[in-house]
Amino acid sequence: MKRRDFINRTAVLGSAAMLPLGMSQQKQEARYKLGYQLYSVNEDMNKDTEGTLQALKGMGYEDFEVYGFGPDQVTYYGIPAATFKQLLDDMGLTATSGHYGFSDFFEKSDSELGRYVDQCIKGAKAIGTPYITWPWLAPKYRNMEGYRKLVEKLNFISERVNAAGLGFAYHNHGYEFDDYDGENGYELILTQTDPELVKLQMDMYWVMHGPASTPKSLVARQPGRFVMWHIKDMDAVTRDYTELGNGSINYLNVLPDPVESGLEYFYIEQGGNFTHSAIKSAEASAEYFKASLQHLL
Repeated sequence: MKRRDFINRTAVLGSAAMLPLGMSQQKQEARYKLGYQLYSVNEDMNKDTEGTLQALKGMGYEDFEVYGFGPDQVTYYGIPAATFKQLLDDMGLTATSGHYGFSDFFEKSDSELGRYVDQCIKGAKAIGTPYITWPWLAPKYRNMEGYRKLVEKLNFISERVNAAGLGFAYHNHGYEFDDYDGENGYELILTQTDPELVKLQMDMYWVMHGPASTPKSLVARQPGRFVMWHIKDMDAVTRDYTELGNGSINYLNVLPDPVESGLEYFYIEQGGNFTHSAIKSAEASAEYFKASLQHLL
């Protein structure tokens, strides 16, 4: 987000604070759709895409981050991108980001990576997502040499994606914060990628999983750059994923200011460790979010 846009959004928020309480709440409630990362229900999506989306809609989810891209035929969950977009449209749903398999191209040439990026761009444009996101780094590259190479890849991809009129973001896990003699991968990403071209998708579970940072401290360092959030909870004993409200992260205190962050979209996520099933966990998290956290956004 450009500095001018960040200032404008801050001014809008300040104006909302001067409105009568009811009007201010209505504007805040309408700012963000309730989002979900579809990796959380990936098995269900691959078995019954339409039925799963319909079930999520019934829980109140309106917007999604997709997973399951097929680059050769430009498909999502085995469905042609245009057909998948029509499915979303028919249900009144949207998709605003996608996680793509860039790590598989870590040792490929720029031309091979570029061809894959072009396919991702085709897919993103076909389903209408404004963002393409790098979601994961294979374990063998999680060292300082790998992170320096990652920075080069992120800058390369971001130029291509932004030139196509889309946004590009990096999604963190916990390994980027591991210390290597006073260095870590996330610091390289923050300082050696172009902040105008490489935006950040903050996974708050993983930030809170480590001791070094908090969501608020990261936003304070680079306001306006954290355009997407992943919100998920942490089991108090195992520190594994769990349903929102069932774990140890007090999001009432943890969530940064969305305008300072530059927030455009957020997605609830649970990558596993479901109490009953992936779908029931999605429902439980939606209910908790609407009851306890929605007023913050």
